[in-house]
Amino acid sequence: MQTYRSCMICSKCDEKAIISQRNLGLRLCQSHFVEDFEQRVAETIEKNAMVSDGERIAVAVSGGKDSTALLLSLHKVLAGANVELVAITVDEGIAGYRDDTIKAAKEIVGQLKIEHEIVSFREEYGYDLDEMVRGKDVAPCTFCGVFRKSALNRTAKRLKATKVATGHNLDDEVQSIMMNYLKGDIERLMRNRPRRVQPGLIPRIKPLRVIPEKETAIYSMINGVYAESRECPYAQLSLRADVRDMINSLESIFPGTKQSMLQGFEKIAEMAKGKGGQIELGSCRDCKEPCVKDLCKACELLGRLKC
Repeated sequence: MQTYRSCMICSKCDEKAIISQRNLGLRLCQSHFVEDFEQRVAETIEKNAMVSDGERIAVAVSGGKDSTALLLSLHKVLAGANVELVAITVDEGIAGYRDDTIKAAKEIVGQLKIEHEIVSFREEYGYDLDEMVRGKDVAPCTFCGVFRKSALNRTAKRLKATKVATGHNLDDEVQSIMMNYLKGDIERLMRNRPRRVQPGLIPRIKPLRVIPEKETAIYSMINGVYAESRECPYAQLSLRADVRDMINSLESIFPGTKQSMLQGFEKIAEMAKGKGGQIELGSCRDCKEPCVKDLCKACELLGRLKC
């Protein structure tokens, strides 16, 4: 009985634990979990100099657990600071999937009384994602990733934001790292390093990058802002789904695998400083957005859609 009780009690007090952080050997009750979560967000922001005094931060809010946890934790962590938050929701146009999350996004933004801008693929590009991928040989996630990034950057500029905060968590980070390892795409891998500001491109920050996905869900549930949502119908068509399953399997056997992967990448990135200089961006001949070639990827894909 004593062994069972010790497994259920918070490591910091006598309350019942709601989560076990196996890699750290910690069990946390509800109040200590929330405190720990927000402390890690604050430490990530400070360590990486993500936010400066007087900034206007555009928070990408889909209405899912990660972006909801991001917006709420930033609202609390930055309370009292000379920083303004504004929310951006991108409606890709995925039938039977996006409606519920957009509703959830409106609710959390309204609750926090934050300015909210909703932009859709149809408004920006003339097509919903469902239309874009119909009959095409390009993976849905390629269209979605390219157009969502472009829409976020355009909207953030219109709102005069100085940074864009996204809800990428630890799982997202290590999945991206592994995907780029598997593809041998070192240039794309190193894009995860801090980059210098380039004209026309709003810098991005990831305050949740060290927090596991399951903890963003728990944080949202505890705070009463968790909205049940379906998985994107296109998710299983991507390499990321297979990489996710592989890493989750390793994590279950070897707790701390995800954190070790992120720390390993950061060591590699530190050693690679000064090597492979950042490419100077030009301006897309069609939309004038920053790009490497004379035509940005969004306009290139739009051209293929019109053929």
